[in-house]
Amino acid sequence: MAGETDVCVNDQQRDRIEMLKAFDETKAGVKGLIDSGLLKVPKIFVRPSEELTQELTYKNITEIQVPVIDLSDIQINADRRKRIVEQVRMASETWGFFQVVNHGISSTVLDAMIDGVRKFNEQDVEEKKKYYTRDIKRRVRFNSNYDLFSSKSANWRDTLAISFSDQINSEEEKELPDSCRESAVEYSKHVTVLGSTLLELLSEALGLKPNHLYNMECSKGHRLGCHYYPACPEPELTLGATKHSDLGFLTILLQNEISGLQILHQGQWVNVEPTPGGLVVNIGDLLQLVSNGKLISNKHRVVANCIGPRISVACFFSGTISEVKVYGPIKELISEENPSKYKEVLLTDYIMKFLNTGLDEYLGLDYYKL
Repeated sequence: MAGETDVCVNDQQRDRIEMLKAFDETKAGVKGLIDSGLLKVPKIFVRPSEELTQELTYKNITEIQVPVIDLSDIQINADRRKRIVEQVRMASETWGFFQVVNHGISSTVLDAMIDGVRKFNEQDVEEKKKYYTRDIKRRVRFNSNYDLFSSKSANWRDTLAISFSDQINSEEEKELPDSCRESAVEYSKHVTVLGSTLLELLSEALGLKPNHLYNMECSKGHRLGCHYYPACPEPELTLGATKHSDLGFLTILLQNEISGLQILHQGQWVNVEPTPGGLVVNIGDLLQLVSNGKLISNKHRVVANCIGPRISVACFFSGTISEVKVYGPIKELISEENPSKYKEVLLTDYIMKFLNTGLDEYLGLDYYKL
């Protein structure tokens, strides 16, 4: 009897791999499925039955909201800056998430970035295919699900990933798609400045000098994950992004007006509704590690939606992986009363572990606890 079961499981695994390969080879992503007239979610996207059952135990909370922090006058009013640092500290210690408004990036730049992602995804599929790759060394890469072949179920989204160095040169610009080149370069410049400001505030929130996290090269280089979530015919069966925490130091998220982002707070899912002109900020695993657990990297996900497309652009500040870099708890935050909670990590090994594990099976900082 056991032998028959094993054969059945092996057959199912083979069938799944064949379906994944067939989907990947289209190079058209999830949008390609919708454009083909698809009316049901393919098996490769359907969440495991035990996961769907567990979903019934969660309640979605709508009456509480992630903190919204107004960054206006931050550089010119010392008392106001202290209040903002305190707000950032409280949000980062309790939620791991907050939204920022009056952050210095104009709505024109934000709207152009969203529009650029829309244009890229809605252009002729043959043009998009030029960028389709699973080679993580490519500066610009388009695909659906970086972990397509290692996850239990695929997520309902397509992603254009763009890696930027600190100084964007003309050669780098040429590699970007025409549809979003100008908007991505402009947004990248502005979000880099905001990232540096936020790292200053987080340094101060930890009781350190404002440039401490910057000097650790937490913001050296960054990557834009431009996500496109088409409308889904059966949103209750799949997810836009599986529950996970971000691996880097800091993430800044731009999203259009369609909601979908949820964070796990006190055992329940809380919707993070889009705020006009606002950006969502969340602490990553590496920042939790170097802060020795003082700042928390929270689990979050994106639910699928029957309307769309939902478009978001996540800017990941994950440090530089082009050189040998080791990170561990900051020594100023360690004492006899508060010993190290995490091992030191070699950044390249740390990132490769993430990339080689399905998002739904990645254990985050559990790997590095002492």
